[in-house]
This record gives sequence, C-alpha cells and structure tokens, in this order.
Amino acid sequence: MRFALGLHRRLLVVTFVESFATILVERGLYFLTHDQLKFSDVLNLWLALMFGVAYTLGALASHSVTVRLGERRLLLGALGAAMLVHVAMGLWPMGWMMFAGSMTIGAMSGLKWPVIESFVSAGLTPRQTAGAIGRFNFSWSSAVPLSLLVAGPLIANSAWALFAVAAALNLVSLALSWPVPDRPVHLSDDHPDRPPVDQLRRLGKLLWASRWLMLLSYGTMQILAALIPSIFTDLHVRVSISAGLSGLLDALRLAAFVVFGLWVGWHGRRYVLAASLVALPASFAVILSGYSLPVVLAGEVVFGLASGAIYYAALYYAMVVKNASVEAGGVHEGLIGAGFAAGPAIMLLGRWAGPVLGGEMAGTVAVVAPVVLLCVAAAGVALVSAGKARADRTAM
Repeated sequence: MRFALGLHRRLLVVTFVESFATILVERGLYFLTHDQLKFSDVLNLWLALMFGVAYTLGALASHSVTVRLGERRLLLGALGAAMLVHVAMGLWPMGWMMFAGSMTIGAMSGLKWPVIESFVSAGLTPRQTAGAIGRFNFSWSSAVPLSLLVAGPLIANSAWALFAVAAALNLVSLALSWPVPDRPVHLSDDHPDRPPVDQLRRLGKLLWASRWLMLLSYGTMQILAALIPSIFTDLHVRVSISAGLSGLLDALRLAAFVVFGLWVGWHGRRYVLAASLVALPASFAVILSGYSLPVVLAGEVVFGLASGAIYYAALYYAMVVKNASVEAGGVHEGLIGAGFAAGPAIMLLGRWAGPVLGGEMAGTVAVVAPVVLLCVAAAGVALVSAGKARADRTAM
C-alpha cells in the first residue's frame, strides 16, 4: 500500500512536469512560428493539423504497443524520444523541423498519456477513481497556464531556450518514471466495488455524450491555439504577454477540475454536460470574433469552465466503465487527437471555401457550424438516452 501511494504521488509529479514540457512546445510553438518564422495562419493551421493526426495515431496505437512492450517500457521510450526531438528542434529551428518535430512530439504524447492515466487509476473503486482523476487533472492542468506564462519570455529570448527547457523537463520525467512497475494492477471484473451492469450501461451513455463534447472541445480549442496569436496581434497585445493571456482559458479549466474534484454530486448526472453543450460553442464564437480584449478574455473564462467539465466527465466515465485500462485511455486521448486534427482541418476547408461563399468568415461559419451541430446533436441524443436508462432503472 505504501509503495502504491508513493507510486501514485510520483506519477502525479511526472504528470505536472510532462504537461509543462508538452505545452511549451504544443501551444508555445504557434507563437514562435508566428513571431519568429513568420508563419501565416494557414501554415499554423497545417502545423496544428499534423500534430493532431500524429497524436491520434499514437493514442490509438498505445494499447497494442503496451501489449507487446509493457506500460513501463512504452512510457520510458516515449519520454526519451520526446527529449531527443526537443533538442533537435532547438538546434535546427526552421520550418521543416517544426513540422517534423511537432508530429513526433504529438505521436509520443498520444502514446504516453494513456499509460499514465492507467497507472493513476488502476485498482481503484469508482469513488477512489474520482479522487485519483481529480488529482491527475489538477496536476496536468495546473502546469498549462504556468507553461504559457513562461513560453512568452522564452520565445522572446530565443527559440533554443524554449526547446532546451522542454528537453530538460523530459529528462526529469525519465528519472522520476524509472522505478514504476512493468504493468499496473486492475480490479477484477467481478470485484464487489465494480458498478452493476445496469449502472454501467447508463454510465456508458454519459460516456458517449462526454466524448462527443470532448471531440468538439478539443477541435475548437486547437483552432483557437492556432489562431489566437493573430487575434491578440490584431488587438495590439505583445507576444511576451499574449501567450500568458491565452492561458486564461486553461486557468479556468483548472478551476473546473478543482470544483468537480471536490464535489461528487455530478457523478451520473446529466445537467453538467447539458450546460456545457450550450456554453462551449457559444464561448468559442465569442473568442473567435476578436471583438475586443475584454470580450475575448470573457470568452476564454466560459470556454475554460465548459471544457474542464467535459474533460473531467469523459475521463471519469471512461475509467469507471472500462476499468482503468490503457485501451480506455487510448480512446480518450485518441478523441483528443482527433479534435486536434479536425479543428484545423475544418478551418483550412473554411478558408478554401471563403472566396466561393463571399468571404473568409462566411466560409469558416459554413464549415464549422455543421460540425458543431453534429457533435451537439450526438451528445444530446446520448444524454436523452441516459435519462431513459435512469427512468427504466427507477421503474424496476
């Protein structure tokens, strides 16, 4: 028990350190390419798209790779590869390396996070899982706004500084991860603390709803990550502080994680996801409008709270329904990667259609709106189905 507790705490530190390192490059990279390499919005969108594709492939492959290698070897390999790639990106800070390095980092991130999520949640009851996921979410999300605050000054100093710090943090994670066991230990399927079949069926409906919304969340979030440097530039905000201001969204997502980690009343309920279903697309439109700095920041606040609620629900229901397997984490992270890829792809298509439809904004709305409606409608259907399942269980 003492070893398990120590391992859990060690992995939470790894989660914080790796989140800090990943965000430096995953999110900070767009500010660097925009400011120093003079990437256009279109090039940044292509960069985001390639990262998302690589992340999705890595996440979906994580289960099959762990079957062959084991969780520990996969985790150490992904951390070591990321460190080497960060060094290469710092040595050759040019366009082709930004694309190659970003894709490799995306693949390594997709591989490693399902393993960490499985280690953090394995062998726990549903109530213990909620607490473990709360601590995990706090660990990775608290690093995001801090990383973005640091990214701005590092970029203003030199490209090498950004990648050197990320590589050093990867090395720290490698050292901390070395003692982890080869594989995590899970609850048996017939363990008395596993939820009954009818409850698992209803939680599965809520899992589907949260996953549709998470796909929408990460798709829109990646669009914002690629375009928000230009939004802040148009609002006359310097690059040294604009990266930090973009982290307001992440700070509010962290606040949502704290609330949902402390309050268990939302477990199995539909209203949190229903509220997020409305708030997420509305706040996305507000940020993208770039109307004024206060309006954009207000949009970040609402978007952060909604995306935090969605992420927490999606990961919690996945780990409970799928018994904390790497496969569950792989699908969870695969949806994140799909959102990373879908968002920029949609925006690129919208820009291509713009001249035909009467302008860039018209093209963007024409392409983005149907996708938003699809995700919202699919999540709504799943929520209604979950309500019916609850009614049937009550009637019994």
